[in-house]
Amino acid sequence: MISVYLVDDHAMVRAGFCRLLETETDIHVIGEAADGEGAYADDLIKQADVVVTDISMPGEGGFGFMRRLLARDKHAKVLVMSMFDDVAFVRRAMTSGAMGYISKSDDPELMAQAIRMVTAGETWVAPILAQQMMSDLRDNKDNPQDLLTAREFEVFLLLAQGRDVKEIADILHLSPKTVGTHQTRVFNKLAVKTGAELARLAIRLNIISA
Repeated sequence: MISVYLVDDHAMVRAGFCRLLETETDIHVIGEAADGEGAYADDLIKQADVVVTDISMPGEGGFGFMRRLLARDKHAKVLVMSMFDDVAFVRRAMTSGAMGYISKSDDPELMAQAIRMVTAGETWVAPILAQQMMSDLRDNKDNPQDLLTAREFEVFLLLAQGRDVKEIADILHLSPKTVGTHQTRVFNKLAVKTGAELARLAIRLNIISA
């Protein structure tokens, strides 16, 4: 029996995936938490074969949680489940230590498949995203966004989508002042001066669509 621990700040999302996984005879959800801090403090997580986590959560966020979890247990297996369905986030998740990535917009049936693959020690990425990653590799695309920290990258994507500071603060559960600081760092690191320039860069990098 594969034991799974779910981390997501939306109770409805956790409930939905628990119901989905209950239909699988070889997968059992042993615990859940609304954020990384709560999950890290829960001893049940140490018994999980796979930890399924969101990226955008209150506090340290998914990337910070993954880094802390893997620092404690380098053998922990993490599957990211995110609303962000672009290759840039997949790359960021995998370099942070995740073994798999699934978008919340993917077919729910892929979740069980992903969990089984990650449990077996295999890397798993949703098929459409995997195809996009291979295309980027073939094209040898530069990735200036790799200069950004995990949180700066989240802010970068949301700014490129046209979100303002208050909206981003609400989405990432940060203060507007903190988001403003991240915004300044993003602009400086990517050598852009306006939101329009940032959006054009994101389009060129295929992070958002034109």
